Amino acid sequence: MTTTLNRPPLLKATTPAPALRSTRRKKDRSYETRSLVSPMSLQTWHGKLVYWTVLVVVVIGFTLAFVFPLYWMVTGALKSPEELAQIPPSFFPKHFDFGVYADAWDQLQLGVFLKNTVLYAGGAWIFTLAVDVTAAYALSKLRPYFGKLILGLMLATLMIPPMVLLLPTYLVAKDVPLFHFDLLNTPWAIWLPAAANGFFIFLLKRFFDSIPRELLEAAEIDGASPMRILWSIVLPVSRPILGVVSILSVVTVWKDFVWPLLVLPETDKMSISVGIASLSAQMPQNVLIASLVIASLPTILVFFVFQRSIMAGLTAGSLKG
Repeated sequence: MTTTLNRPPLLKATTPAPALRSTRRKKDRSYETRSLVSPMSLQTWHGKLVYWTVLVVVVIGFTLAFVFPLYWMVTGALKSPEELAQIPPSFFPKHFDFGVYADAWDQLQLGVFLKNTVLYAGGAWIFTLAVDVTAAYALSKLRPYFGKLILGLMLATLMIPPMVLLLPTYLVAKDVPLFHFDLLNTPWAIWLPAAANGFFIFLLKRFFDSIPRELLEAAEIDGASPMRILWSIVLPVSRPILGVVSILSVVTVWKDFVWPLLVLPETDKMSISVGIASLSAQMPQNVLIASLVIASLPTILVFFVFQRSIMAGLTAGSLKG
C-alpha cells in the first residue's frame, strides 16, 4: 500500500533568471552609453556633420595655439629689426638671413651658457634619480615607520608657492647649516635643491606600488638585499616612469630663471636663460630672438626623441596586476 506525501507546490518565479540577467545587462548598457550626445544622434547626417566640425575646429585651434608661437619665434629671427618693428607685422620674412644665428652664437656667448646649462641639468638629473628613486622605493616597498606621515609632509611642500621658499632656500645655499659651506657660484646650488622633489617621489612611489610583491619576495628568498632588488628588479621594470622623471627634471632646470639668477651671479657661470637676459639690452631684436631659438632647440629635440616614454609614463602605474 502506497502513501502519497502532500508536498507544497513549488513557487514559480515571476521573472526567470535569464530574463533578470538580460534586464541587468540592458540597464548597464544604458548607463554605459549615456552621454551628452546619444550614439543614435551621431549616426545621422546632421550629427556626423556637427561632430566632425567640432573635432576639426578644436584640433586645429589647439594646434595653432601651441605651434604658432614657435613659428613666430623662428621666423622673427630671420627678419630685420625694421621688419620686426613694422605694424601690422608680416607673417613671412622678406629676406631669409640665416647668418643671424651665427651672430647670436658669437655675440651672446651661447657656447659657454649652453655648456653651463648642460652641466647643471645633467647633475640635477643624476641627483634627482639618486634621491627620489631611493626615497620612493623605501616608502613603497620597505614600508618604514611613519611612512605615510613622511609622504604626506613631502606632498604638503607642493602646496607652498615657490616664491615663498625662495628666500629660505637662498639663505641655506649661502650658509649650509652645520657645515657652513657657501654654495653660491657653484653647481651644487642647482643640484642639491633639485634633488628632493615631492612630486617626483609621489610619481615613482605610485609606480613602485604596482610592481607585484611576489616578485620581490622571490628575490628575497634567493638572498637578494634590498639594494640588489632595487637595482636588478625594480629599476629595469620602471623605465617608463624613470624616463618621465628624467625628462621633467632636465627641462625644469633648463628653463629655470629666477633661482640661477640668484645663486649664479658671475657671467661665466650663468645658465643660458640668465645669460641671454643679462645681455639682451645691448643686442638687436632679431639676434635676441635667434638666441632664444637656439636655447629652445635642445628641449624640443628631447621631447621628439622621448615622446614615447612621456606617453607611456603618463599611464604608468595606473593599473595593477
